[in-house]
Amino acid sequence: MAFDYNGLDYMAAFYHRWLQESRRVVFIARINGRVVALESALLVDGGQTVVLQGRRVVSDLRGSGIAGALQRHVTNYVRRHYPEVSAVRLSRGDNPSAQTLAKYRLIAKEAILSLCCEVVNLGSFITELQSKLLLRADSSCGPVMLSWRQAETLVLSEHVVSNLLPGKTVINDWEPLKPVEANLEVLQRRGLTWIVDREFKPAALSLGTPPYAVPYRHNAMRLNINIFGRSLASVCAVFLAQLEAFLPSLKGYLVCHTYVDPGLWAGLRQFCQNDANVSFFKDYWEEVILETDL
Repeated sequence: MAFDYNGLDYMAAFYHRWLQESRRVVFIARINGRVVALESALLVDGGQTVVLQGRRVVSDLRGSGIAGALQRHVTNYVRRHYPEVSAVRLSRGDNPSAQTLAKYRLIAKEAILSLCCEVVNLGSFITELQSKLLLRADSSCGPVMLSWRQAETLVLSEHVVSNLLPGKTVINDWEPLKPVEANLEVLQRRGLTWIVDREFKPAALSLGTPPYAVPYRHNAMRLNINIFGRSLASVCAVFLAQLEAFLPSLKGYLVCHTYVDPGLWAGLRQFCQNDANVSFFKDYWEEVILETDL
């Protein structure tokens, strides 16, 4: 818990799962016996790429060079033990500096819309959004929840890869994967809820992660929804369908992060204006996907 960021950190929910996950290594840094930093590396893309995740440094030691030292150690470890890896990929929640962009390629960006509410108010919010959606002339197609077999076929299709995925990358929460068969196992074990606006050549594809507890307050849950596509009407429709799908499993207090094309953020925010006591948790921010050669 010493690593927690703003009460919404996924680490407490994911750490023990990470320790058991195949093709993942987790590194802990200690100073005089005290745990001061953590980072994880997941082998993806058939072993050709490593995704760095979860880098954390305790608050009183940030800026002291520990993060850089840990990343160098992880990189050297990967070089020694997995010589087939040729690229490193990672996600960041801030605007990378020119110095960072000189080292990495910018693969994709998603804008994040953050909402929060007591779950008892979520039903009224959904009803209000349903009324708005009915008024949209271009939203006649109803969203469809996909089985895993449908999802794995669709996410590898030329239509989805070329027209929907940002930078031809499947981003599940903060985990960027290339749409290749070798990554299907990773996606399957995440237990995602897959919803599209229509089955054939969808204009919006969404992935909902199972909600998990966060320490923001005693009964808080976090829900992440990634939506790929550039049609605002379709994105709004699948966003609403994701909320409807998760509603029965939610309780307490909810913080929901929805990741969309930056050009749609303002429109989705306007769609989410409501009288149901659902608030905007945070203003505009972005998830940035970076990659570099190893």
